Amino acid sequence: MNTFAPFARPLYIMTKPVGAICNLACDYCYYLEKSKLYQESPKHIMSDELLEKFIKEYIESQTMPQVLFTWHGGETLMRPLSFYQKAMELQRKYARGRTIDNCIQTNGTLLNDEWCRFFHDNNWLVGVSIDGPQEFHDEYRKNKQGKPSFMKVMQGINLLNKHRVEWNALAVVNDFNADYPLDFYHFFKEIGCRYIQFTPIVERIFRHDDGRHLAAVEEGDNEKLADFSVTPEQWGNFLCTIFDEWVKNDVGEYFIQLFDATLANWVGEQPGVCSLAKTCGHAGVMEFNGDVYSCDHFVFPQYKLGNIYSKTLVEMMYSDKQQQFGRNKFDSLPSQCKECQYLFACNGECPKNRFCKTASGEPGLNYLCKGYYQYFDHVAPYMDFMKKELLAERAPANIMEAIRKGEL
Repeated sequence: MNTFAPFARPLYIMTKPVGAICNLACDYCYYLEKSKLYQESPKHIMSDELLEKFIKEYIESQTMPQVLFTWHGGETLMRPLSFYQKAMELQRKYARGRTIDNCIQTNGTLLNDEWCRFFHDNNWLVGVSIDGPQEFHDEYRKNKQGKPSFMKVMQGINLLNKHRVEWNALAVVNDFNADYPLDFYHFFKEIGCRYIQFTPIVERIFRHDDGRHLAAVEEGDNEKLADFSVTPEQWGNFLCTIFDEWVKNDVGEYFIQLFDATLANWVGEQPGVCSLAKTCGHAGVMEFNGDVYSCDHFVFPQYKLGNIYSKTLVEMMYSDKQQQFGRNKFDSLPSQCKECQYLFACNGECPKNRFCKTASGEPGLNYLCKGYYQYFDHVAPYMDFMKKELLAERAPANIMEAIRKGEL
């Protein structure tokens, strides 16, 4: 059965109006080196012509009444506000009755009153990259002069709050901050952030002829991990510690993307994060020049699907190559994963991290497997309880009272 047939689900393409250009130089950023794929391009910015072509075709490619545009970087705010005002004009021009939503990812350092008024007035969702308290954030997130960025990010967040802009946090979990999970979690609660995405950083070093140094999943080996990578043990302990705090006090008040996605899988619903889904391939990414790749984490030459000037978005996203990419997530799992009691919850996590071997020597094991197994095993009884509540049309937050009564 072809689960990737056109119209089976929304076509989704993240777009990067400035490519990999950024005003910061975070140590672990996998975007910055992507500029080396386009050394022949004098400017890594999306033209107005491409902007209009993409918006028109992207809207026309949808079969749903709602269309979501996701603007990513590099640093998205290095394009002037007029670029996004133009984007909205074009969205209105080609909407034809559809509801258009926009979300944008930023490091927050360039936010000002004008930007925030625009986001509020046009109902944009803003994702802010922030790695916890100042000591943790500034460890790796510095500008090109090597200076810390935390204070600038917090100024931006305060402006978002001032203008009542809806925002959430994307926090990278690395070798340093992973050892302080409660400090990390409490910080986000203290600044009033109710929607948090924790992303484990795992990168390997592999020198390419064009100057790139990060490895695709089939390149290099797991002995060349970048120093900032989180270990499986750290990741497991990090998740379990925060979950224990969250499940006792914060269910229904603070929303941790990974916890919500875990519960979705427990209930049998589609998770809200692709890394825990059974298959992938429905979410591509378009670079500033119109090149489309299989996934944001697979912007490598071997995963290029084509260019919007020579192929349609539908042709690329429903091509045999992309369908195979999506199916490979499940089909390439080693026996250890397919026999695991938590396969339904994990689904092997993100394919980009599957560069290890099982105990029997079979390739394709996720580097973070041990940490995820620890997490799923730890949360299983709580997930079982919340699943029962949901199936009975009661609130999962009832688990907090059950814990207080000693029922769990």
